[in-house]
Parts: sequence; structure tokens; C-alpha cells
Amino acid sequence: MLRYVIRRLLLAVPTLIAISLLIFFIIQLPPGDYLSNQIDELRAQGEEASLAKVEFLRAQFGFDRPFIEQYAVWVGIWPGPDGLNGLLQGNWGWSFEYDQPVAVVLGDSLGLTLLLNFATVLFIYLVAFPIGVYSATRQYSIGDYGFTLLGYLGLATPNFLLGLILLYYANLWFGLSIGGLMAPEYMDAPWSLAKLGSVLSHLAVPVIVIGTAGTAAMIRRLRANLLDELRKPYVVTARAKGLPRGRMLAKYPLRMALNPFIADIGDLLPQMVSGSVIVSVVLNLPTVGPVLLGALRSQDQYLAGFILMFVAMLTVAGMLISDLLLGLLDPRIRLQGKAVAGR
Repeated sequence: MLRYVIRRLLLAVPTLIAISLLIFFIIQLPPGDYLSNQIDELRAQGEEASLAKVEFLRAQFGFDRPFIEQYAVWVGIWPGPDGLNGLLQGNWGWSFEYDQPVAVVLGDSLGLTLLLNFATVLFIYLVAFPIGVYSATRQYSIGDYGFTLLGYLGLATPNFLLGLILLYYANLWFGLSIGGLMAPEYMDAPWSLAKLGSVLSHLAVPVIVIGTAGTAAMIRRLRANLLDELRKPYVVTARAKGLPRGRMLAKYPLRMALNPFIADIGDLLPQMVSGSVIVSVVLNLPTVGPVLLGALRSQDQYLAGFILMFVAMLTVAGMLISDLLLGLLDPRIRLQGKAVAGR
């Protein structure tokens, strides 16, 4: 198992390198950059003093250098102009739109995004697992039909519409403030138990809204996988030997049906960021999704590049977690990798 873990960790390094190169290439694809656009606007307005400052910033941040050198400076494997450091040295870059370091612009957004992601993934699995098992073991029952109907409604309902409805009733019934992840009085206040409690109480609406579609899809997937396993000969044999139903279900078919269920962790983590931008805008959530949308529109490349790298790291971390859990759950996975490596 240790060799399996080390192999997966070593595989994550070249994956992140390739992703970082692809991200930097994509954000450089549109013609020009944020400062170039500013230069064009200032020239059109005839503001020579500001134009000189922007030209200086363009040279200072190395936008006049070749692509590969800009990438090396951004990552931090090549010293930048005036000794600027890159991602590997903890320098996330400079946001030209906000005229602040990227770390300052994002502020608490990264932490709140991770908290929302963790809560949503936990919600999806805690809800989908028991419902999926119930629907598979009681196929065509009234409960199965009811959960199937709820699943289709969850897939068909637009997230932003569900968010608006839940916001209205959360304010009407519980007095929660409209939008955001905390009450307005805690926006600029230092962290405290009261602020943490406000964040946790405001998590309910976005977690349900973002997690609804994922929960519905996960229920259908687990139900289908478990039904397929329950029809296999080894289940019939276990029943013929008199193995108790609950023990038989947990020991054999459920373990096999969980493989795709666990493998979905790698897809869920980045989807919480990239797939919930509209929900974040509608619910006014202080996450990185709306910031990424604005950075891409304004070509604020350092800000957009870091957020995309953050999503990429979530993807790689999710895939690593799912691989390790699959290796623990199903020994065939890690033993097959060991056999391939030994050839």
C-alpha cells in the first residue's frame, strides 16, 4: 500500500506541471493582456502620465518577454524582473484590476470556498448513500419511486431558481439575511465564535442548492451499480448459504458498488467551484467563482491563473483521495498497479 501511495503522489507532480503550463497558455490566448488594454484606453484618452506608468508596469512584470520566460517567472523557477517571486515561493501574483496582491484580493474567499466545498461534498454523500442503498434493495417500492421522482426534480430544477426560493423561505422562516455566507454585521469583523456560527447557519442554503444536482446523480449511479451487483451469482450463493441479508450486503455487493461512488470525489471538488459560478453570483457568495469570472473577462491573468491553479489542485487532490480510498476498498486496484510496474 505504501508503494501505491508513493506512486500516486509522484504522479501528481508532473500532472500539476502539465496543468500549470496549459493554464498559462490558455490565459495568454486572447490577444493582449490587462495592461495592454489599459494602454490602448489611455492612448485614446490622451493621458500621457498614466500611460507611462502602465508601460512601466508592463515592463516590470515581464509582459514584454517571451512566453516560456513569462511562464517560468509565474511558476517561480526563474527570477522575475526586480526579483519578483512566483507560485513556488508563495507569491500568488498581482491583480491589476484591483491593484493589489492576489492573496489580498482573495482574502477569506479561498477558506470559505474550501468550507463550502467540504460541506457540499459531505451533504451529497450523507444523503445519496442511504437513499441509493434503500432504492436498490427495495426496487420498485413506493419509496424507490418517491426518491426517483425527487432525483429527477433535483436534476431538472435550475440551481439559481432553487436558490432564490430557498433564500426567500430561509429569510421568512428563520430570519437569515438574504445572500452571502454570513450576516452583514460580521462582514469586516474579526473571526469569532459568533461569526463562525453565522457562517455555519448561512451554509445551509448554498449547500442544498449546489449539492442537489450532484446528490440526485449520485443516487441514480449508486442504485444502478448496486442493482447490477445484487444480480450476480456470488450474491445468490451467499443467500443460499444463509448469510444474513445485512452482513451479505455490506460484505460483498455494496463494496463492489462503491467503486464508482468513491471515484466521483475527484470530479466533485472542482465542480463545486467551476460549476457553481452562477449560483455564487445569484446568492452573492464570497467564493472564488465570481472573482474568476471577473478576472477572465478583464484578462487579469495572474488572478485568473492562480484561481485556475487552485481548481486544478482541488482536482488533483480529489483524484488522489479517491485513488487512495479505492486502493483501500478494493485490493485488486493497487495489486494490479504493482503487477504492471513489476513487468
